[in-house]
Amino acid sequence: MLKLPPVIAIDGPSASGKGTVAALVAERLGFHYLDSGALYRLTALAALRTGVQLDDEAALADLVLQLDARFESSEIYLNGCCVTDELRTESCGETASKVAVFPAVRAALLARQHAFRRWPGLVADGRDMGSVVFPDAVLKIFLTATVNERAERRYKQLMGKGFGANLANLLMELQDRDARDASRAVAPLKQEHDAILLDTTQISVNDAVDFVLKNFKLAMDIQVNY
Repeated sequence: MLKLPPVIAIDGPSASGKGTVAALVAERLGFHYLDSGALYRLTALAALRTGVQLDDEAALADLVLQLDARFESSEIYLNGCCVTDELRTESCGETASKVAVFPAVRAALLARQHAFRRWPGLVADGRDMGSVVFPDAVLKIFLTATVNERAERRYKQLMGKGFGANLANLLMELQDRDARDASRAVAPLKQEHDAILLDTTQISVNDAVDFVLKNFKLAMDIQVNY
């Protein structure tokens, strides 16, 4: 019998599709969903709006503790205003990646992330969900795709939302972000030894969701019979 709500941790690089897959898995299971990247984007956006310097680790960590953020269905609010579309811009993502390198910021966000763990369970996606935030996750997935495929996905996503985008620039930005996320001193992006690799380059979203659900059932069977 599990003492805590079960967690499915889905980690991976930017634009790999982990958010889409995680949200659909949560919906299928009736679980709560945590988009941890949104918390870093909210921190970055709040810093830009309040004039906090992006290299001031202490001030950024204090900002996290005061963050007035709210998640409602598919919308995200900062200080009572919907900022969902603004959070999805490339500039906000780039800023969030720079903010995420600071240990004090990551530590300040830890309690907020843990608060999402409620019954009947949680699906969490990010960069360090299985390694740092929920190391006891019942299932850990490392979801990835080639950088060219991820750039094309992001391009289509941005164009579909009416944002201007340049494929070559997106590819370069993703390569830079991958390098930054993988080389940071705290919680670098990498596949943990107990995480299952899921490459979505040539498979559909539905196939990826089914893969996660199948492995979650297997993992839960092991927990029950342990």
